[in-house]
Formats: sequence, C-alpha cells, structure tokens
Amino acid sequence: MRDQYDFSKAKRGAVLPSAGKTRITIMLDDDVLAHFRDQAEQAGCGYQTLVNAALRQVMQGSARDAHPLTVEELRKVLREELRVA
Repeated sequence: MRDQYDFSKAKRGAVLPSAGKTRITIMLDDDVLAHFRDQAEQAGCGYQTLVNAALRQVMQGSARDAHPLTVEELRKVLREELRVA
C-alpha cells in the first residue's frame, strides 16, 4: 500500500490557527506543572485546558470581587493608617 503514495514533492501546508487562541511560551514551576498534569490525567483531558480554566476562573473571580472604593471605606483606611503613623 505504501508504494502507491509518492510524497517526494510534498510540501507541508500552513497550520491553521485556532480562533480565539494564541500560542505562547510560558515558564511554570515544576510542581505546578506536575499538579496540572496529574489533574488532567485523572480528568481525561489536556493539562493546558486545565491551566486555561484555572486562569479564567481567577480572571472572572477578580472581576466579580472588584468594586469601587466608597468614601466610607477610604476614610476607614486613612484613619487606620494615620493611627499607625
């Protein structure tokens, strides 16, 4: 069957990028990477998918927890700081 195919003049095609995703290089601590790889093996998915999900969870949690500083909160912080000084 292999004799039927001639790839001697073949050229590799362009790799199509995934919509909404960007390829990056990132340095992670060995223990962090091991954790996500272990979790991915148990879940039956890729570790990069789990890293992305964890980052998304933090990103969405931070946006939800952020709220404008009120005048009362600012006064409280200033009183506490001035008391220490």
